[in-house]
Amino acid sequence: MEHHNLPTEDLKTYGIINEDLTFSKKLSPDDVRKFLSGYTIVADNDRNRATFQLTDNNTRLKVIFLERDKNLVEILEKSKEKVQYTDIKDLSKTPNVWNVEKKAFIFDKENSKTVEFDFIKNATELTAIIADQKDLQELSRYKAELQKLKNYLYDKIDQYPEIAKAISNDMNIVSRELNTVTRISVEDKRIRNRNADVQLNVNDADRYDDANRMRENEEQQQDEKRRVRR
Repeated sequence: MEHHNLPTEDLKTYGIINEDLTFSKKLSPDDVRKFLSGYTIVADNDRNRATFQLTDNNTRLKVIFLERDKNLVEILEKSKEKVQYTDIKDLSKTPNVWNVEKKAFIFDKENSKTVEFDFIKNATELTAIIADQKDLQELSRYKAELQKLKNYLYDKIDQYPEIAKAISNDMNIVSRELNTVTRISVEDKRIRNRNADVQLNVNDADRYDDANRMRENEEQQQDEKRRVRR
């Protein structure tokens, strides 16, 4: 392994490479290749997450420590029943800094695994997946989480004018998805109401009796006409 430029001591500290300068067996050859090409290694443990990335031509190791509001094992288990939403805080930033990411964990039945989606980076795809479930209750839960994120961003935009443009871009993404979810909810309710009206018309006893009476009256009138003709 070419390691003369790598921050080997930092990599050893976090168990990414061993004392003999070989990469940890926890990393696949593809993981190592991507890591050396600038990709981020993610390590999860309970509520904690750490990310590692080589920067400055692979001479410096950037480390970020994150914390979820829920236990990862709990998230993965409950995601098999319904979508799980969680907030992740960047502990490397001060408490008052814009430091929260919102995630959704969705169980992929076809591949039997839980997939993580970011509310900003995967916004369009996430909304499409939630909508495809055709579950108004889940759509309402998702809408509530979008609104929470929008409120959070709104509070931060005045606090950090130096990054107001970036926050505004994220707010626009969230607002777009909120509008999409609202439109889908309205359309679904209209469809359900139309279906309910059709069902009512078919099963309404009074309407059924009225229709029978109308048919009986028509048949009676036809009989009377035939008798007159004779």
